[in-house]
Amino acid sequence: MSEIRYDRMNDTHVIIAPERLQRPNNINADALGSSELFCPFCEGNESATPKEIFSIRESDTLSNKPGWQTRVVPNLYKAVAIEAPHQHHAGTFEYWDGFGAHEVIIDTPKHHLSMTQWNHHEMLSWLKTLRQRVDDLRRDHRITFISLFKNEGYDAGSTQSHCHTQLIGLPLVPKSQRDFYRRSREYMQHYNRSLMESIINDEEEAEVRMIEKRGDFSAFCPFASSYPFEVMIGSKKCVGQIDTVSDEHLDELASLLVAVMEKLSGQLSKFAFNLWVSTPPLGDESHACDAHRLIVRIMPRIYRFGGFEISTEMMINPVEPELAAKLLRGDNHG
Repeated sequence: MSEIRYDRMNDTHVIIAPERLQRPNNINADALGSSELFCPFCEGNESATPKEIFSIRESDTLSNKPGWQTRVVPNLYKAVAIEAPHQHHAGTFEYWDGFGAHEVIIDTPKHHLSMTQWNHHEMLSWLKTLRQRVDDLRRDHRITFISLFKNEGYDAGSTQSHCHTQLIGLPLVPKSQRDFYRRSREYMQHYNRSLMESIINDEEEAEVRMIEKRGDFSAFCPFASSYPFEVMIGSKKCVGQIDTVSDEHLDELASLLVAVMEKLSGQLSKFAFNLWVSTPPLGDESHACDAHRLIVRIMPRIYRFGGFEISTEMMINPVEPELAAKLLRGDNHG
């Protein structure tokens, strides 16, 4: 059984999860996968995974059978488990029992389809699946934070070549996220507007890091990008969180994500990346706070980081975000 241990020295938590060591490594540095390997995520292999929690599928098909567009199952090599005790142990060696949710969203039935190749319908189905899972887990009051993330490609830490997303729900809020949302609330209290609203206003005025806009959502390369060609998508308006955002806004976000992925692929060809979808802490109803915005962060992993970054948590980025945005816009002048 896993444990969520508290690091007193660094004021953070670490998940000790021995089961993760048994994960299969079906991916290598040169390819997104091999057709010779059996893939439990492919359509027709539904019996090779735990029973599905949720799916978007054809109306005349059955659960755990072919005919799905997205499919959610418990992670077989889970970091935390929903059946574990929800118990906190205080003292010098402080820890939580390994309680939590660890789910795999199988993004597509097509094995070799990268997120960079999705069409609008596929992107929208993926977003709707994320929305449903967060909405469902919000009802479990033992879970106070949900992490939504994608690892695509070997250099991004993926061990499964079939395109998928992961969800981890925890009984605590990780320090980095706790600090991030605290700063957002404090900014709102001081300036009476959200931090993301100010950032997008300033980026629109500066122009040089803006990429594209669809409806209420804007895509830009952040001023202090940690990764080469990092892209952030956000909104100036309070359009909701992933589980409360309207169908109209979800459609806009899907359209912009497809466009951004096409632009990144055009510049970087086949590339590894991590993707993060914001989810404010659940326990204090802060998801309803006007300070928060729905944010998607795309982090291409084309440059390896080493000892300095790991020891200082300060990233070194060799590509200016202004240049990255210019290339993604297709602006060859100036």
